[in-house]
Amino acid sequence: MKALFVLLLAQLCSASLVPEREKDPEFWRRQAQETLRNALRLQRLNQNVAKNLILFLGDGMGVSTVTAARILKGQLQHGQGEESLLEMDKFPFVALAKTYNTNAQVPDSAGTATAYLCGVKANEGTLGVSAGVTRDRCNTTKGQEVTSILRWAKEAGKAVGIVTTTRVTHATPSAAYAHSANRDWYSDGEMPPDALEGGCKDIARQLVENIPEIEVILGGGRKYMYPRNVSDVEYPHEEKHRGTRLDGRNLVQAWQEAKPRGKVAEYVWHRRGLLALNLSRVDFLLGECLHPRVPWHQLGPLGEPLSCPGVLGQLQWPVLLPRQALHEAVELDRAIGLATRLTSTQDTLSVVTADHSHVFTFGGYTPRGNPIFGLAPMQSDVDRKPFTSILYGNGPGYKIVAGERENVSAVDFAHADYQAQSAVPLRQETHGGEDVAVFARGPMAHLLHGVHEQNYIPHAMAYAACIGSNRGHCNTAARPATPLLLPFLGLLLLLLLC
Repeated sequence: MKALFVLLLAQLCSASLVPEREKDPEFWRRQAQETLRNALRLQRLNQNVAKNLILFLGDGMGVSTVTAARILKGQLQHGQGEESLLEMDKFPFVALAKTYNTNAQVPDSAGTATAYLCGVKANEGTLGVSAGVTRDRCNTTKGQEVTSILRWAKEAGKAVGIVTTTRVTHATPSAAYAHSANRDWYSDGEMPPDALEGGCKDIARQLVENIPEIEVILGGGRKYMYPRNVSDVEYPHEEKHRGTRLDGRNLVQAWQEAKPRGKVAEYVWHRRGLLALNLSRVDFLLGECLHPRVPWHQLGPLGEPLSCPGVLGQLQWPVLLPRQALHEAVELDRAIGLATRLTSTQDTLSVVTADHSHVFTFGGYTPRGNPIFGLAPMQSDVDRKPFTSILYGNGPGYKIVAGERENVSAVDFAHADYQAQSAVPLRQETHGGEDVAVFARGPMAHLLHGVHEQNYIPHAMAYAACIGSNRGHCNTAARPATPLLLPFLGLLLLLLLC
């Protein structure tokens, strides 16, 4: 009875939070009719050839994260939040992608990256290879390599780019160019002797050698590009940031030397250096910071390291920092908005999706406009303690104090580094296994609809751009082929946004 009273009290309190216009049924009827008119316009399908392809990937951005980020965005703009729209919410076509790996019900980022970039599902922990490859076994790799949509575009003579807030050798972006039996083989310093003896290449080396003419590469992880014990350019006195390579190679120098004569290849490690570039005189750009996942509240002026949200947004904070994750999701959404303004739906297919979800949830019968990082309006009817709306299914947030669940009212749950509570104790929180959303707009965006296997995504994008193997439809008079060009300036502006 007490729990029912608390719920009724919360409902009465929330009634005062209802915007006046929403009390009028005509408000909702007009909104629905406008939505219906927009839906009817979509019956005139955009079947143009996509000149530009942009894939935005929020790492770990499950549907619950999208919803919570939407509320946060609205509250940052001094609204209640629920009525807000993310840029991806405005995309007219939405699908669901099944994220399982060939050997895993709940996936990892390597197997999923192989799916949404290479169009082939794979085993967990493996990159750019078929399911015939066993994780850690170098000798199973040969002949099982699969290529990505980035390579398909490059082979068609197009310009391509990778922009990420994680290391460029991380599983999420590296399936675009690498083939590896282990996602953790960042440099040869992380590889076991049998893999080196078997002739397998580390991921950083593959970044430089496999597709040498990627026009734009921006992200982190520069220590994997330098020989072991070479001091870091930014933190020369910190041993943990020194180079890791055993082969003695400087891969940044190798990247520059591999470019065609007469082409300008610029390497930057600092945002200030990036801003100083004359873009009209740059043919190839490699930008690597030490570790790009700088917390949102620490981002500062131009003197900060090269760091900001881009095409691949790192939203998964395995130590359960919901503020970090959701603010990064909002930053990713800003990048999507900028790309939308820089391009046209007539010639640019934009797709926003995630590799997988996390065990992130929010609930507790919170009233309208409740701070997304706030408390639920009720206490547990079991241990009589309050709880935050945002919780995790498992992870390091499981805390027992004096034999009982920690009382969150005794801690600063509003702090940027607050670690949300979880139900099961783990050192790191796990991925979730549910489907993720796929948002699409532009030429042939209607091909992304319903529920799909995750590996369908690059095939649909390639069909729209007339690249890859399925190009028979491109010879018809109705769909003349046009060049694909990932907008060089646009990708840079995504980086400069933060």
